[in-house]
Amino acid sequence: MPMNQQLLMIEDDARLANMVSEYLGQSGYQVAHAGDGQTGLNTLQKQAAELVILDLMLPDMDGLEVCRRIRALPGALAQTPILMLTAKGDPMDRIIGLEMGADDYLPKPFEPRELLARIRAVLRRHGDGGAMGNGNVMRFGSLEIDRDARVVSVAGQVCDLTSYQFDLLVALGERAGRVLTRDQIMEAVRGRELEAFDRSIDVHMGRIRAAIELDAKAPKRILTVRGVGYVFARQQD
Repeated sequence: MPMNQQLLMIEDDARLANMVSEYLGQSGYQVAHAGDGQTGLNTLQKQAAELVILDLMLPDMDGLEVCRRIRALPGALAQTPILMLTAKGDPMDRIIGLEMGADDYLPKPFEPRELLARIRAVLRRHGDGGAMGNGNVMRFGSLEIDRDARVVSVAGQVCDLTSYQFDLLVALGERAGRVLTRDQIMEAVRGRELEAFDRSIDVHMGRIRAAIELDAKAPKRILTVRGVGYVFARQQD
């Protein structure tokens, strides 16, 4: 059980926020609540959180804008894991959320147990740097993946990736040269199950490419194998 890990919930539904806070409190989490986007941003900058639970629909700005602003914050705050809540059923909402830098999403209404499970999975991916290896650095040309520090860099320049995207890249790097289906990639990153038809894996791959490729439109590190999935190039510049 976590020892009073601090979470921040940005949600305008006070009843839902109270219910979630009480439920998560039973599992050892402390939940600060902000009723709008700007208050949430101010709260996060005053007191860092282990994870942000972010509603898509807020009174002053939408959750996508809040997500964008969190990712633009200085230092470690920009890497704060974000679990986005959405009441909409359109798959495009979650795709856009992932593109903006959210680590996970959960549609409303949701079971509190599922929320807890997803929070634990995101925090595990974000904090357990040794889960996928012995903490050494993988090098592919100018690309370096430091599993211990959870940092990716190209030619010495640090790349901006979410914790989930980092774990996806580690999974690819550990299997360099092998063609992997989307299901195999998702299975390699423990803690989250996705439907086979879920496009979010492709969204994440696009964002990883944008961070590590010289030209994301002509990738040379992560290659698409049509009708199958992806392969991470063993030999890179």
